[in-house]
Amino acid sequence: MLDPKTIEIVKQTAPLLKEKGEEVTVRMYEILFSKYPQTKELFKNAPEDQYKRLANAIISYSANVDNLDALQNAIEKMAVKHVQTNVKPEHYPFVKDALLSAISDVLNPPEEVLKAWEEAYDFLADVLIKRERELYASAE
Repeated sequence: MLDPKTIEIVKQTAPLLKEKGEEVTVRMYEILFSKYPQTKELFKNAPEDQYKRLANAIISYSANVDNLDALQNAIEKMAVKHVQTNVKPEHYPFVKDALLSAISDVLNPPEEVLKAWEEAYDFLADVLIKRERELYASAE
């Protein structure tokens, strides 16, 4: 369960992310691929507008961080896609580092916003990892 203060902070970032989300995700992929080149393979078949899709997912999450039921279909699609592209739990820290760095670079938020996004990322990552484990297990 996320801390109520975290939820409040993340929800407050939704309008700014709506405005600058694509800039954040473009920067995130730059950081991800330069710091963690091994992740490039996971995106070899990604659509050209992957950064837009991720931006929309982040915007939706920021607006619905306190209502994951509203995101259930999107979470399921993401988990299925992650399994198809062989995303593993050990990849999540790379994306987290790149995303938080990109948020910092593009939005230059106060430390409490970065901390809230770190907690929110970890929460959603745990949801996805759990579902992906189930999907991997059922595919064996």
